[in-house]
Amino acid sequence: MSGKSVARLLVACGVSMAAGFIGSFTAMGDGFTVWYSTIEKPGFTPPNWVFGPVWTILYLLMGVAAFLVWQKGVQLRAVRIALGWFLVQLVLNALWTPVFFGLHQIGWAFAVIVLLWVAIVVVMYCFSRISQTGAVLLVPYLLWVSFATILNGAIWWLNR
Repeated sequence: MSGKSVARLLVACGVSMAAGFIGSFTAMGDGFTVWYSTIEKPGFTPPNWVFGPVWTILYLLMGVAAFLVWQKGVQLRAVRIALGWFLVQLVLNALWTPVFFGLHQIGWAFAVIVLLWVAIVVVMYCFSRISQTGAVLLVPYLLWVSFATILNGAIWWLNR
């Protein structure tokens, strides 16, 4: 792998990880430790320690997927569109945590995560036209966000 490719891989993973880093600030404060522990949650809620490792792996997979698409060349319109949608879903991803944990707006967070789910599907479609491997690397992310959407919806229902 060339130096340029390594740099692109690091940037793609760094940008993906940044979305999680931004959101983690709101999860570290009282929004997580106090408020989250007091709301009703369904029995299928994973233990808190699961979220950090799972999201770290997912952000890395997202970064590698974006890198594989980027490697095809931003001069291609399909690559620019795919990476544009990738950035849209990253913004939605980073927005969910402050809405849920920071603002304690479970219903609005549910709306954000539904939009995120749709955006991930669009990204996977766009990526599949450029890099099948890139699209496949996003499958665990889609599955986790599908679960998280159900979890968010259940928490909203229990706390309405």
